[in-house]
Amino acid sequence: MQHRFAMPSFHPYLLLAGLVAAIVSAPSLTPALLGHGGEACAAGLHYPPARTVDVIEDHFGVEVADPYRWMEDPDDPELQPWIAQENELTQEWLAGVAVRDSIRERLTRLWDYPRTSAPFRRGERLFFFRNDGLQNQSVLYVQDEGKGEPRVLLDPNTLSEDGTVALGGMGFSEDGRYLAWSTSDGGSDWRSWRVRDVDTGRDFDDRIEWSKFSGASWTHDDTGFYYSRYDEPAEGEELEQANYNQKLYYHRLGTPQSDDLLVYERPDHKEWGIGGRVSEDGRYLIIDIWKGTDRNNAVFYQDLQGEGEVVELLKDFDASYGFLGNDGGVFYFQTNLDAPRGRVIAIDTARPQREDWKELVAEQEDTLDNVSLIGDLFFAQYMHDAQDIVRRFALDGRELDAVELPGIGSLGGFGARRQDTDFYYTFTSFTEPATIYHYDVASNTSTLYHRSEIDFDPSPYETVQVFCHSKDGTRIPLFITHRKGVELDGTHPCYLYGYGGFNIPMKPRFSTSRVIWLEMGGIYAQACLRGGGEYGEDWHQAGSLANKQNTFDDFIAAAEYLIEKGWTSTPRLAIAGGSNGGLLVGACEVQRPDLFGACLPAVGVLDMLRFDKWTIGWAWRSDYGSPDDPEQFKVLLGYSPYHNIQDGVHYPATFITTADHDDRVFPAHSFKFAARLQAAQGGDAPILIRIQTRAGHGAGKPTAMIIAEEADRWAFLVKALRIGAMGGS
Repeated sequence: MQHRFAMPSFHPYLLLAGLVAAIVSAPSLTPALLGHGGEACAAGLHYPPARTVDVIEDHFGVEVADPYRWMEDPDDPELQPWIAQENELTQEWLAGVAVRDSIRERLTRLWDYPRTSAPFRRGERLFFFRNDGLQNQSVLYVQDEGKGEPRVLLDPNTLSEDGTVALGGMGFSEDGRYLAWSTSDGGSDWRSWRVRDVDTGRDFDDRIEWSKFSGASWTHDDTGFYYSRYDEPAEGEELEQANYNQKLYYHRLGTPQSDDLLVYERPDHKEWGIGGRVSEDGRYLIIDIWKGTDRNNAVFYQDLQGEGEVVELLKDFDASYGFLGNDGGVFYFQTNLDAPRGRVIAIDTARPQREDWKELVAEQEDTLDNVSLIGDLFFAQYMHDAQDIVRRFALDGRELDAVELPGIGSLGGFGARRQDTDFYYTFTSFTEPATIYHYDVASNTSTLYHRSEIDFDPSPYETVQVFCHSKDGTRIPLFITHRKGVELDGTHPCYLYGYGGFNIPMKPRFSTSRVIWLEMGGIYAQACLRGGGEYGEDWHQAGSLANKQNTFDDFIAAAEYLIEKGWTSTPRLAIAGGSNGGLLVGACEVQRPDLFGACLPAVGVLDMLRFDKWTIGWAWRSDYGSPDDPEQFKVLLGYSPYHNIQDGVHYPATFITTADHDDRVFPAHSFKFAARLQAAQGGDAPILIRIQTRAGHGAGKPTAMIIAEEADRWAFLVKALRIGAMGGS
C-alpha cells in the first residue's frame, strides 16, 4: 500500500515512514545460524545464486555473522546480475497467475478518474493540483481568485519521458508572484531547486543543488528564500553516504548558489537538522532544530528587522515545539511539554523564562494531532481512537465549538493562514476518496466543493472499529473494512496493515489500489500499534527503544484476533507494511512464521545492526536505539529480521519490494533479507523480491509504475493465499 506522511518539508519525521525498537532477549547468534543453509529452492523455484562471505563481527562479546555484506556495495560486479535474475524469477512466478492481467486492467480503470487537491491561497491566487486520471504526475494549476479559468503553472510530466522526475517541494512568495520548486530524480531524497515566475510561467536561471529534507520560505520583500542543504557527497556515493551537518542558507533571486548566504550551522552538532521559515507577519525567521526523528526539538529565531542575532529561545530538546504564529513578540506553540497528548502555550520573547509561559489550550483526553491559526482562531485537530475531530478555540484559549465533519475519517488541508476567512479541506475514509469542502470561518460551515467520481460503489462495504488486547493486556484499536453481511467463518482472505513507529498515527484513508482487494472478497484490516501517534507521546514511547517488542506483540495480537473471531485464518492472512512497517512485517514473520499465510515487507528496515550506516539512517536511533550501545545492541539484535532468520524454518510466502534509488532506506536491507530468507527457507512457500528501477522510497513514483507494482502485489496474494476468481474468494 502507498504510504504518505503530511509533515513540514524540512522535518525529520519524513526521514522514515515509521520505525521502532524492541525488548527481546538477545540470543548469542553464532556464524552457523547465519550460514547459507536451508533449501536452495521452494515450490520448484530455483533462486539465483547469492554468494556468502566470511564476515563475522564481535559486538560486546557476541559474534554476529553477516554473510551477505557484499550486497551493500552498489558497485559489486555480482550485484546487478543478481538483481536482474531475482526480478526475472519474480516476473516468471507472477506470470503464472491467471488473473494478473485482469487485476492490472481493473486497477487501470480504477485509477482513471479526474482528481484534484484542495486549493490553497497565496496573495490573490488559488493553487491546486489536478490529475486527469492516468497522468504519471499531478499538474499544478493557478487561478486568479474570483475570475478567469485555471491555467497550468507546472507540469512535472514534461520533465521526463517515463514520469520518474517528480515535484519534490514548493515555496510560494507571500504575494504568490514567485514559486520556488524542487524536483526529485528517480525517487531520490535529493532535491534540485528552481524559481518560476507565476505570471509568465518561466523559470529564472537560478539552480540550487544538494538540498534534502528542506522547504523554501520567502522573505516578504520577494528578494529570496531560506532553504537547507548538505555538503555535496562524494562522487558515486550520493545514494548511500551518511547525511550530517545540514546548514541553513538564504538564496537571493537572480544570483548563483555559490553566493548564497550561510545563515546558520552547527559544526559542533553534526547530527542537528536545521530548517527555517519566515513568520506570517514577515518579522521573524523561525529556526527549527531537530535531532534525528526524535520529536523533541529546539526553536531559535532571528529578528529580520534587527541586527541578525540568532536567539536560542528553546534549546533544551525537552519536548516537541511546533510554531503556530505570533502576535508581535508573543509566540504560540503546540507542545507536548508536561502534556503527552498535547497542548497550546504562549511564550513572550521579552520574558522567555518558563515561569512566564501561558497555557492557552490545556491537554485533553483526545490526542492533539495538529493546530492551525486561521482567522484569528486556533483550529485544533484531535484524534479520538485514531479518528479526526476538530475543535475551535479563541486566542485566549476559550473553547468555542466544534467543526461538523462529514463522518468518520481523516482530514487534510487545515493548513490555511491566519488572515484567511475561508479555506478548503479534504475528508476521506477507507472506502471513499478525498472529497473537498469549502469552509467559512465566520459561520463555521462547510459546503461540498468537489467529489471524485471513481468507478467504485462503496455502498456494499462498511468499516468497523474493534479493540483487541496485546500480550500485556494493552487495548489496541483495529479498523476492519469488509463487505456488508460477511460471515465470520474464517474463509476470507485478509490483508492486515501496520506501521507502529515515529509517533505517526494510522488513520482511515482511501487507497485506490485497495478497492480491488475488497472487490475480490478480501478484508482489509489496519492496526494502530504502540510506537505510533494515536494516543500521544506515551503511546509512542511504549513502542520505542527498549519497548519496541510491544509493537510486534500488538501486531501479532491483531492477527490472532482476526483469526479467533473468524474474520480469516492463517492460510488466508497476509501482513504488510512499508518502511518502518517493513521492519514490522519482517520482525513478525521471523518471530511467528506459523501465524501468517503471506508477508509483504516494503522498503523495509531489516538489518538493525547497520541501519545507521547509510544516508539518514542515523536519525532513527531516537526510535530504535544505537547498535553501538551495549544494552541497545541486545535489543536490536533480539528482533533484527535479517539476523533472526533460522535455517530450515517453514516461512510464509514472502513478497519483498524495494527500489534501486531508495536513499531513505538503503535497498541493501531488502537484498540481504531476501537472500538470507531464500537460503534458509525450509518449506515450499516462495520467497520473492521485486526491485523497481528508477524509483525511491515511494514519494513521487509515477502512476504507471504504481499500477504495475500494485498489480503484482495483489497477483502474488491471489496465488500465495489461493484466492478464487475476481469478485469473490
